[in-house]
Amino acid sequence: MGEAERGDAAPRLYVSYFCSNRHETRPAFAADAQVPETWDCPRCGLPANLDADNPPPPPKIQPYKTHLAYVKERRSDSEADAILTEALETLRERRARGEVIY
Repeated sequence: MGEAERGDAAPRLYVSYFCSNRHETRPAFAADAQVPETWDCPRCGLPANLDADNPPPPPKIQPYKTHLAYVKERRSDSEADAILTEALETLRERRARGEVIY
């Protein structure tokens, strides 16, 4: 099939995006489309923008936190000691009453 059978190609606009690893990406947009300010780099996955001299910084990746790390954010050591003391007293009272505790 030639150009005559398919019709004319729509006018396109090629825009350059730059990531912090100095990769350049040139996606094509319709000439009348609104061009986005950011684009994900297909080579490394980092965000890219239109400014070659000032690309966006890589996003900060939060490390995995354990359950204990989240608890330590919410409770101080003195609060943890008070909770532990209260739980131990309750456990000792139940044992003294003869309750079976597993």
